[in-house]
Amino acid sequence: MQYGYEVRFSSKPEGDGDDTQTSSWKPNALIMEKGLKYDKPSVMKGRTDVNSITNWNAPLVWEGTFDPVVIDSIYKKMDPRIAVIVFAVGKYTRFLKAFIETGEKYFMVDFRVTYYIFTDHEDEVPKVQLAAGRKITILTVPSATRWQDVVLGRMKWATIAIDQQIRSEADYVFMMDIDSTFRYRFGAESLSRLSAVLHRGYYKTPDRANFPYERRPQSQAYIPIDEGDYYYTAAVWGGYLEDMYTLVKYCYEQSKIDEKNNIEAAWQEESHLNKYLLYNKPTKVLSAEYLWCDYDRITEDVKVIRISQIAKNYAEVRPNWN
Repeated sequence: MQYGYEVRFSSKPEGDGDDTQTSSWKPNALIMEKGLKYDKPSVMKGRTDVNSITNWNAPLVWEGTFDPVVIDSIYKKMDPRIAVIVFAVGKYTRFLKAFIETGEKYFMVDFRVTYYIFTDHEDEVPKVQLAAGRKITILTVPSATRWQDVVLGRMKWATIAIDQQIRSEADYVFMMDIDSTFRYRFGAESLSRLSAVLHRGYYKTPDRANFPYERRPQSQAYIPIDEGDYYYTAAVWGGYLEDMYTLVKYCYEQSKIDEKNNIEAAWQEESHLNKYLLYNKPTKVLSAEYLWCDYDRITEDVKVIRISQIAKNYAEVRPNWN
């Protein structure tokens, strides 16, 4: 049985990170193995019930807009190392087992994956059998008394961890919420320099004025009422390591400025994420298939649910929830 667990990471003072380091791995041209058998693509047929491209010409990924055989073949030749960053602080350690077990079944199958688990309860990280080339690294972080501090702290600790450790161990990084389970294939079709996920609650919202952006000009996350493309969730997002590092560091630094000005963005790092992605367009937008919720009815356009947030009692698992 393969477990592949490591316990590493000790934080260093802010400002000690070496921002000049870069990953030596670079994505190659889209080269496919010879002799691969797959259905011929069509320029006339495809999904007609949803939009599959943004107005800045980036793919908008739905089931039926890609061939998993082809895209996996291409990326497996590149052999990228994929990091998954999750936070299991306080009572959220109870969600680790289901997340990892379902991840082993559906997430980036046959790719090299490391689950980076940030936790204040190292002893509660479960032993889960992992496939070859996959492992778990435990990173210790302080406990928190406010769930908002856990959310905002993700950007701080992810920034430090990428600087100290992950940069030399991964080529792509995903940030994900631990209170979720994988339900269906989540594969190489999600990889790009910066991949954002449409929020299930707002992807059909016709008027950008109704997006829950931060609307107070005093916040660094402020977006004017007449601006915006989509509303993205902060529960799943990913990309090429250096692009992700730039983004998580941005969210961390902007939230620090807000803190100094005695303001907290409406939806913490999700607000800062949406501000960044408005002016730094994602290179791939993933549909709401890539983060649904057990509470919600499945809409007709969502053909599969790849990962879903677990129904839970927030008052029981979150500190200071009201």
